[in-house]
Amino acid sequence: MQLQKNAGAVGRFAKLMKFNAWLQALPNKLTPPPFRLMQIGSMFWQSRVLHVAARLDIATVLGDETLDAKIIAARIATAADATARLLRMLAAMGVFEETAPQVYRNNKLSNFLRTDKPKNVRAMILMHNSETMSRPWFEQLERGVREGVPPFRLCHGDELFDYMDHHADFDKLFSEAMDSVEALTGDSFATDFDWGRFGRIIDIGGSRGTKSLAILKLHPHMTALVVDRAQVIAEAQSYWSAHHATGAERLCFQTGDLLSSIPPARNGSDIYLLCAVLHGFDDETCIKALANLARASGGSGARIAVMEMVLPEVGADLASASFDMQMFMGTRGRERTLAQWKSLLERSGMALEEVVGLQSFGSILVMRPKNLDRAAGLGN
Repeated sequence: MQLQKNAGAVGRFAKLMKFNAWLQALPNKLTPPPFRLMQIGSMFWQSRVLHVAARLDIATVLGDETLDAKIIAARIATAADATARLLRMLAAMGVFEETAPQVYRNNKLSNFLRTDKPKNVRAMILMHNSETMSRPWFEQLERGVREGVPPFRLCHGDELFDYMDHHADFDKLFSEAMDSVEALTGDSFATDFDWGRFGRIIDIGGSRGTKSLAILKLHPHMTALVVDRAQVIAEAQSYWSAHHATGAERLCFQTGDLLSSIPPARNGSDIYLLCAVLHGFDDETCIKALANLARASGGSGARIAVMEMVLPEVGADLASASFDMQMFMGTRGRERTLAQWKSLLERSGMALEEVVGLQSFGSILVMRPKNLDRAAGLGN
């Protein structure tokens, strides 16, 4: 079953990303090494001013207007001179545009911080730069590297998802950030994969189901069952009861756990979707999860679609290497190469049928149980 669509466009996107990686490497070649190291060492200045701008919601306050920094400061209740200096640095970074001395407006980048824009990434900026996520990087990264322990655990005493279970505010922010992933990845996960061959998505760890909803909008015959932790499901149901969206009536929700209780597939028209779930697990937990999926799919013929980043064996670009370090910071998981994915599938009794490329930084690994008897005995 060939599930790849738009192969030509996906190939062109891959070439564009290689060119982009080459461009990103230019500063290292053109800037004197001592100065370049100073630039890299102070890049957190940029993330901090961006975080403050997001917290103050300056982009939303600006909207479609062009305003003097003093007026902006008055609207957000901040000091005028400090606000002007903050905006000047952001404009120098390419976030906001300075049209006259201390006069600013939104631009292509800052528009994606506006809460009145549906595909904004404000929650993602707030989540990654929150005290919860920042402290492990600043306080425990060296110890984590020395000991091989996630800095998040060293800092907070909990694994990331255990921490969210008893920190409701951060759990909500995390869910909002995950819902904005589509703004980063686009809709290629919905258009470059032939979802139309299936009737139902079983979206494991799907939060509010926004990924599934994007697919349902393109395929009116499909439905989706979203499975997640109890508190996430409760929040999702509350959210959709207050927000109308085309296709949301075809979303169903169920509490479940990838490591213990996965809804069974009914037949070959079902497809399990796991979007950026397994990269949060270590190898042994991944094997248990995949074996559970094999049991849940049974002899139904259902496929499993795992949307993850696939690292090259050598020469990873900065974005993918950074995502991998973020996974080390917060979890026992990792971004994996194709060889590492194949090893996990072999050990869990899964067969890789296809790697579907996307016009994004991820891929979809399509798999199904290879030997149901063997899979049933794994992960216990």
